[in-house]
Amino acid sequence: MPLDITALEVAVEEDLLPLTALLHQKGVQHRIYEAQGRQVVKVASPEAAGAVRELYAAWRRGDVTIEVNRSPRSSRSPAPPAPALWRGAPVTLVLIALSIAGFLILLVNVPLEWLSLFTFTSFSVEDGQVFFGQFGQQYWRLITPAFLHFGWLHIVFNCLWLWELGSRFERQMGALNMIGFFLVIALVSNSAQYLFGGPGIFGGMSGVVYGLLGFAWVGATLQPRWAFKPSPAIMLFMVGWLVVCMLGLVQVLGFGAVANAAHLAGLVCGVVLLSLIHISEPTRQESRSRMTSSA
Repeated sequence: MPLDITALEVAVEEDLLPLTALLHQKGVQHRIYEAQGRQVVKVASPEAAGAVRELYAAWRRGDVTIEVNRSPRSSRSPAPPAPALWRGAPVTLVLIALSIAGFLILLVNVPLEWLSLFTFTSFSVEDGQVFFGQFGQQYWRLITPAFLHFGWLHIVFNCLWLWELGSRFERQMGALNMIGFFLVIALVSNSAQYLFGGPGIFGGMSGVVYGLLGFAWVGATLQPRWAFKPSPAIMLFMVGWLVVCMLGLVQVLGFGAVANAAHLAGLVCGVVLLSLIHISEPTRQESRSRMTSSA
């Protein structure tokens, strides 16, 4: 029978060698190939597709342990080609591009009226004094401060961390989830900075970066199947930097003011979103099981 029924689609970075070994042990004929930055598992029948999904879910929950004998030459799964790496995270790339554009707006000294369109509240400068307007119904301002960056270190580090964490999130969770995650974290972190810091000209993608960090940090414990756990070195640096900023040492060293409320709110919001997804996961799996059974 032709293997033309899709049983599973996962991120291109995920190692499916243990799963394919399990499927061979169970006698499930299948083939795995890459398409549009995803790994696709094909089988011959709907029943086999259901079996694959159940075995995959059990494996990722830790209910099934699979030992795979790897030769020294194949101790690590081959890395996906470079084009697949870039193709797998389009939303992250767009966010990086918009952040660079926000930095260039400040770098080329655009008129303040233009800059005022992207800050959390509008502002004007009269006789050397800054006057802030009301928020009104300009809802884009809840998001756009995330794209403003005020220095080379600010933009470089935020883009590096956004790619490091955001691309992994997007490949695992999908582009739509990445868009939703960004919008929620940006809204929460920008609003928190405004509420706790008052009217001001603030910005940066750091709140989103810390949201991704919190999501990945706790996710590595609650959802081991999400393979984008930050390394201990990254965790130590990011948490250490957060503490240093909150203690005010960065300002003492002359690096300028830091949006601490945005950083902390982003971190907490990322953890909360992860927890909500974790709580709802059994319900979704149960619904999928019922759908498979009814089919």
